[in-house]
Amino acid sequence: MKQLSNHIHLPIIEVPHKNKLPIPLARILIPHLLNRSIPMHGKDKELIETLGQRNVSAPSIFPKFDFGGKELDHEAFKYPKWKAAVDEEVRALEKNGTWEITDLPRGKKPVGCKWIFTVKYKADGNVDRYKARLVAKGFTQSYGIDYQETFAPVAKLNTVRVLLSLAANLDWSLHQLDVKNAFLNGDLEEEVYMDIPAGLETTSNFNKVCRLRKSLYGLKQSPRAWFERFTKVVKGYGFVQCQSDHTLFVKHFPEGKLAIIIVYVDDIILTGDHEEKIDLLKKLLTKEFEIKDLGNLKYFLGMEIARSKKGIAISQRKYVLDLLNETGMLGCKPAETPMDTTVKLEESDGSAPVDKGRYQRLVGKLIYLSHTRPDIGFSVSVVSQFMNNPTEKHMTAVIRILRYLKMTPGKGLFFQRTTKKEIEIFSDADWAGSVTDRRSTSGYCSFVWGNLVTWRSKKQSVVARSSAEAEFRAMAQGICEGIWLNRLLEELRVPLKHPMVLYCDNQAAISIAKNPVHHDRTKHVEIDRHFIKEKIEEGVFKVSYTPTNCQTADILTKALARVNFEDLTEKLGMINIYNAA
Repeated sequence: MKQLSNHIHLPIIEVPHKNKLPIPLARILIPHLLNRSIPMHGKDKELIETLGQRNVSAPSIFPKFDFGGKELDHEAFKYPKWKAAVDEEVRALEKNGTWEITDLPRGKKPVGCKWIFTVKYKADGNVDRYKARLVAKGFTQSYGIDYQETFAPVAKLNTVRVLLSLAANLDWSLHQLDVKNAFLNGDLEEEVYMDIPAGLETTSNFNKVCRLRKSLYGLKQSPRAWFERFTKVVKGYGFVQCQSDHTLFVKHFPEGKLAIIIVYVDDIILTGDHEEKIDLLKKLLTKEFEIKDLGNLKYFLGMEIARSKKGIAISQRKYVLDLLNETGMLGCKPAETPMDTTVKLEESDGSAPVDKGRYQRLVGKLIYLSHTRPDIGFSVSVVSQFMNNPTEKHMTAVIRILRYLKMTPGKGLFFQRTTKKEIEIFSDADWAGSVTDRRSTSGYCSFVWGNLVTWRSKKQSVVARSSAEAEFRAMAQGICEGIWLNRLLEELRVPLKHPMVLYCDNQAAISIAKNPVHHDRTKHVEIDRHFIKEKIEEGVFKVSYTPTNCQTADILTKALARVNFEDLTEKLGMINIYNAA
C-alpha cells in the first residue's frame, strides 16, 4: 500500500514525498478539484470514484499541497482561483517592500523558493478560500553566511491558562487578533538573495535575483525577525515585556487598571480591565501591521473557548473528533478510563513491533491534546516513554486512550469565579512505579485563584530508595512551579495571599521538609532538602498534609479505577459543556 498522506492509504497511488503530488495524479485531480466544470472520463473518472468509495474527500487529501516545482506552479497559474490567490500574495509582498531585484554578487548563492497552495475550509466542510504562499527554501541556507540566531519564543500555554483564570475571576474581556503574513514584517539583518519566484519572471529580471529586505516564510531567521519587530513596536506603546514569559507584555495605568498582550507567533490575545486602552491598542497595531480582529476569544491554537456568566470553558472537542476520524476510531467501543489499572507497560514485553512513525504521530497528537486534558496526562506520559521501539502492547495502550476520548470528546477545563486569592499546589509520587527501571513518577497540579492552570506527570530521573524520597523530589518540582506562578502574578500586580500552600500526602516527606534532620534518608537529596527548607523559612511556602483520598495529584501518578478517576477529574475542575443539563 502506498501512503497518500498521514492517514490515507490507497493501493493505486505512488507519492514520493509527504503531501507532494506526483505529476500524473496532479494533472488528473488538480483541474477537477479547482474547476468542477471540467468533465472527467475513463481512468481519471475511475480514480476519483475509487477515492469516493473509500470515503476520501478532497479536504482530507489536499488540505495543503506542493505542486512539485516550477513546471506545475505554472500549471496552477492557469486556474483563475489559484492565479487570484497568487496575485493577492504578490501584492502583499510588494506593498511590504519584501525584496528588490538585483544582480547576484560574486561568491553568493541564492536560496530557492516555491509556492504552497492551501485550500481553507469552513467548519461545515465548505471551501472558505484559496490561499497561495511564497516560501523560501531555508534548508539551503548556511549558518554564519545568510543567517545567525534563529530562536524565537512562543507563548506558554500555562500562561494562557493563568490569564483565563484571572479573566474569569476579575471579569476581564478577552479579545483575539490575527496578524496577516506575520513573518513578512520582520526586518532582515543578514544579506540574503533568492531566486525570482515562479510566475514573476520577465525579460527585465532575466538572470537576476531578489535581495530580501524583509523576512519571508521558510527562512530560518524569520520567526526571530518577526518577534523582534513585534516586541519593538509593543514596547514603543509603553508595554513592558515580562520576564516570567517573554511573549507576555503588560501595561499598568495610574488608575490601577492594566492591559495585557500575549502572542503565539501570529495569534494575539488581548485582555485586561481597561477597555478604552485595549481598543486604542487594536487601532495602533492595525496601523503598524495588517491585523484581522477576530472579536471575542473563541478558538485559539485548536482550543475552543466558550464563556458564560458562570465562567470560561476550554476544550479541544473538534481536535478529538478529527483525531478519532483519522484513526478510524469514531465507531469504537468507549472506555471509562484512559488506562487499565492491571496493565504495567515495559520496554521489552515480547509482543510484536508496530509502525514506529504511526505510533509517534499518534502520541504526539495526544501530547498536544493534554494541554486541556489533565485527565489523560499520566497515560500520555507513560506511552510517550516507548517512542523508539513501540510494540503491540504499547499501541493497545494508545488505543485505550482513544477509546476513552470517544467516551468524553467534549471534556475540558472550566475556569470559574471563586473567593480564593491564592496559589495552591498538590504534589504526589508513585514510588518505583516503572517495572522497567523502578523509577518513580512525580505528579503535581497547581491552582491559581481556585482554578487549575498547570500540571505535570513525569518519570523521575533517578531511582528513589524510599517513598519519602520520591515524594520529596515531587515536592521540589511543585515548589519550582509555584515560584514561577508567583513571579508571573507579581509582574501582573495581581493580589495574592501568602504563603502559597503545598499539599502532600506523605507524612515522612513533610517531616523532613519542616525539620532540619540529617540522616540516611536525606543525605542523597541534600539539594532538594535545602531548597524546600529555604522556601519554607522565607515564608514563601507552607507545607500541609492532605489524606490520600483527597490528593488531587494522584490522577497524575498512576492508573486509577473509574470511581476514583471520576472523583479526581471533578476536583481538577473538568466538565463537559456538551452534556445535556
